[in-house]
Amino acid sequence: MSDPKEKEKEHEPQKSYETILEQEIRTGQTELDRSAKGLLLSGLSAGLDVSFSLLLMAALTHLAEGRLPHPVVEILVANAYTVGFLFVILGRSELFTEHTTLAVLPVLDGRSSVGRLVRLWGLVYAANLTGAAAFAAAAALIGPALHIAEPRTFGTIASGMVAHPSLVIVASAVLAGWLMGLLSWLVAASRDTIGQIVLVWLVTVTIGLLHLPHVVVGTAEVLAGVFSGQGATFPDFLRFLGLATIGNIVGGVLFVALIKYGHASRHGS
Repeated sequence: MSDPKEKEKEHEPQKSYETILEQEIRTGQTELDRSAKGLLLSGLSAGLDVSFSLLLMAALTHLAEGRLPHPVVEILVANAYTVGFLFVILGRSELFTEHTTLAVLPVLDGRSSVGRLVRLWGLVYAANLTGAAAFAAAAALIGPALHIAEPRTFGTIASGMVAHPSLVIVASAVLAGWLMGLLSWLVAASRDTIGQIVLVWLVTVTIGLLHLPHVVVGTAEVLAGVFSGQGATFPDFLRFLGLATIGNIVGGVLFVALIKYGHASRHGS
């Protein structure tokens, strides 16, 4: 039998912290309990879908380069970056950076175990990267063939991800993980699809405009350059992958999951 208090909370003009937290915990618990096959297929779909951002970014860069002022190109490319995230988040596929916050909450609340969390992270991470790598290989082939992007375009995008000191990549990846974790919380707080679209756009256009490394989209960006023989090598990719993964996890877990759980939970411990 449903709790009358919960029903009352659902009809409040604005969701309370407690309501959002409970919604996030239940969603996270559902994902933690999914079968391995379901997580792998959903994660693969997310890795493929979110990588559409890469192809749109490359096409816009290729078409606008030399024709529009650089700041205008940057803004257009940042907006293209949002498209893949809209596909994934509104389509409810499993994205690793979302679960650096979402799947942690049931563990913090004592409803699931660290082992279940590691299982989900491992499956979704591997599936996301597989999808992103496959899309990068296809984009590196299709882009030049359709004359919508050149190998050097993919090289420019790839070099923008890897040509930084390690500390810079980790620190900026923390910001990206922080924003993605915050996005999960904000989407839960939203009451309608239009609001969710605006929030996804707002957060991901920020990540794109600031060139913050998202480990899944970044995998597609860097590997497209590797496959094109431009802008990055495979060792560059491995370095980027490790640093971006660490940063994204820290950003999602520390700055969103732990803090949001701490101030929104009833016991606050």
